[in-house]
Amino acid sequence: MSGQSHENDPAKVIFLCCPSLPKFMGALHPAGALYAQPVNLKQAIDQHQAFRALLTRQGIKTLEVSEVLAHDTETSVNARMDLEELAAQSLIYRAEPECLERFKELGGEYYISEEYKRLVLEAMSSDQLTDIVKTFPTVTITHSTRDTGVSASYSFQPLTNLVFTRDQQVTTRKGIVLGRPSSVQREHEVNVMEFCFRKMGFSIVDRIPAPAHLEGGDFFPAGDDLCFIGVGLRTDMNAVQYMLNHDLFGTRRVAVVRDDYDRNQDRMHLDCVFNILSPDCVLLYEDMVGKNNPILRKVDEYVKKENGQYALERTNVEFSDYLTSEGFSIIFVPAKEQLQYGCNILNLGNKNIVAVHPTTARRIAKAPCFDGNVEFINMSAITAMYGAAHCASQVVYRNPCGLPEKLDGFHNEHDSSPRRPIPTAWGDYIGNNA
Repeated sequence: MSGQSHENDPAKVIFLCCPSLPKFMGALHPAGALYAQPVNLKQAIDQHQAFRALLTRQGIKTLEVSEVLAHDTETSVNARMDLEELAAQSLIYRAEPECLERFKELGGEYYISEEYKRLVLEAMSSDQLTDIVKTFPTVTITHSTRDTGVSASYSFQPLTNLVFTRDQQVTTRKGIVLGRPSSVQREHEVNVMEFCFRKMGFSIVDRIPAPAHLEGGDFFPAGDDLCFIGVGLRTDMNAVQYMLNHDLFGTRRVAVVRDDYDRNQDRMHLDCVFNILSPDCVLLYEDMVGKNNPILRKVDEYVKKENGQYALERTNVEFSDYLTSEGFSIIFVPAKEQLQYGCNILNLGNKNIVAVHPTTARRIAKAPCFDGNVEFINMSAITAMYGAAHCASQVVYRNPCGLPEKLDGFHNEHDSSPRRPIPTAWGDYIGNNA
């Protein structure tokens, strides 16, 4: 079971990924790793741990990617073999092309064979296997006249952005839809997240096919009737059309927020310029507002008809006008705060907000249209990697009623629907990590 109906519904399960070895590798060349600035890894780890602790204090179950990968591998042969298989798909053995024939003549093919790779992986610890999955190594073998007769060199394609667990997928009212990142550096992340979801028993309803691109930072659920999806630098209309055609949003209306003119890395996703604070209050980047603004966002609204198909009903509506027409009050975020991820807050539910910019936090707290609670957390070492609280969290389940839930199932006391037990793997996990 997975899904979320509204950004303001209480978050119950969130996937996170603590910075680790891939972040160390990415920090060696920040721009090449898609980072905004140089990164202090220790600070990033400390701040991420504080973020996780905050979520735990709020009663949210946090599932950390590395822990999920290794979960049960010491007690279950099945879990151990599944992780070995994922590691085998992530580890590449090859021989230098110019040495390959000579290599074959000397009988060295065994050292680049699947059989040898499996033998190597079987001897490794779970932590080693997890590092392989997250660093995607290639081992290149050449012939040597000494010692073992072979020499190896190593290259890596580390998952430097896996800390931003928002982007590999979206969680709609229908469940988890696996995306397709626009950057080649991030393609393998989707497979890792898929493995984690399936291992913990969360349903996946579909996967966006090539050549379409979909990233989770562009999606916001806003109730049974409406959701928002951004189209621009990262997510394209091909992906949106695929989701519309396959009814993956699960809402009657879909507001497509088009970034036709800006397409700036500082505003790469919708959650960099917009966020939902409550059922009737939103954050919005001030400098893109207005019909004559050179970087304005326009909204196209698709409505589901009686035949189950979506049709375009409204088009080219300026974003702030659309929000106002939907009854939202707007708290405007100035450019300086937007660049510091003022819009990238995380709504934990019931207007309980986590903000990463202190001035924006105060701006929200004092706004007459917002009567919720705001908590500030320092994530400056995370924002150096082009993301903040919303980017660094994937909510896979929110309680749509906001009512008390039993720990042993997706059920609340006032829900007459059949019991839906928590998957065994997840139930075992949160029993040890609640």
